[in-house]
Amino acid sequence: MAKIRLFIDHPLAKGQGIELNTDQAHYLSSVMRQSAGDEILVFNGRDGEWLARIERIARRNGTLIAERQSAPQMNPPDLWLIFAPIKKARTDFIVEKAAEMGAARILPVQTDHTNSERIRQDRLQAHAIEAAEQCGGTFVPEVGELVPLSRLLDGWDTGRRILWADEALAGPAQTLAGLPHGPWAILIGPEGGWSESERRRLSAMDCVTRISLGPRILRADTAAVASLALWQASLGDWS
Repeated sequence: MAKIRLFIDHPLAKGQGIELNTDQAHYLSSVMRQSAGDEILVFNGRDGEWLARIERIARRNGTLIAERQSAPQMNPPDLWLIFAPIKKARTDFIVEKAAEMGAARILPVQTDHTNSERIRQDRLQAHAIEAAEQCGGTFVPEVGELVPLSRLLDGWDTGRRILWADEALAGPAQTLAGLPHGPWAILIGPEGGWSESERRRLSAMDCVTRISLGPRILRADTAAVASLALWQASLGDWS
């Protein structure tokens, strides 16, 4: 079985020709030393995973032919991750792990104490794609643009519940037993913590559930992974 997996933004069906972009052609020809006739795995986030044969390859371009579906499309649960960006490498880590662990959408937000005032959405989306390529997934979560948390909450659909990982509740770890299934979002705060006005607003929302992640206050990137694992094990596709 082919070991190389690529995300291809192109329809996939038996006999479908697929044009490689410059980066993909360079990766296959120069980095992975692939040649015409070799087989790789491709997916587009919609049509499952496909075995594709390299028909033509050069440093800057090439063509694949989709031969057969090797795995069905598997979409994650309806779970969003909302987080305040932190340092570059740790923000990258959050996006990568969220994609690996089955978040359907990733939303960076600006809070009152967020240290990062802007992000490179295209770079973070590329990290989500790379994570999906490496973990065997067939779905790539959308990474949104950075928006103020207040604006996001202004238009919030209360049919989607929010799991608020609140460091102020540090203490005995909680389970999610008894919480309803359905659309959820996990909310992870900034390194500087929540402002009092943010706490008041979140506490007043009926769709928000506050939880403790244990007796120690976790870094934002650790809290994101812990929250995703807790939700997936109780309400998601790990249960």
